[in-house]
Amino acid sequence: MLLDLLSKRRSIRQFTAAPLGSEHIDHLKEIAIRVPTSRGLNPWQFNFVTQSDLISKLAQAKPHAAAFLNQCPLAVVISADTCRSDVWIEDSSIAAICLQLAATELDLASCWVQIRLRPHDETTTASDYVSSLLNLDEHHQVVAIIGIGHPAEEKQPHLKQDLPWNHIVDFT
Repeated sequence: MLLDLLSKRRSIRQFTAAPLGSEHIDHLKEIAIRVPTSRGLNPWQFNFVTQSDLISKLAQAKPHAAAFLNQCPLAVVISADTCRSDVWIEDSSIAAICLQLAATELDLASCWVQIRLRPHDETTTASDYVSSLLNLDEHHQVVAIIGIGHPAEEKQPHLKQDLPWNHIVDFT
């Protein structure tokens, strides 16, 4: 089943205008807070945004590759308290992919927007820009935004023979 989800999951950047039902959003919220973290410290915070005006501002978080958020009925901003855990990046990244797989399981589409270490403009980081929009405290760093919605495009799974098998080192 996991292999099927991983095969089906693709980065989709075109979404229909259909809103997500509360049952979908509730399911995604529960998935997010069930994700394991190092030592159970749960440094992450999940900001579920459905307000179109706020999503439009999130779509301006960085100069490239975030504009598609304008089409998403849901944007999940994943941030973490950097003082709570030394592996907040890893914990947040695990949560992000779990959210994407959960969206795929619900026949929804998603795409990751890298925020950490990306500029908003010449003077502001994308993380600081998003943090100010959401009034996050100074210890929170935004890792990514996951755009989620009903797909308006379809991408075929990568063929098994086209996978990067050369990245497997087998000591068996």
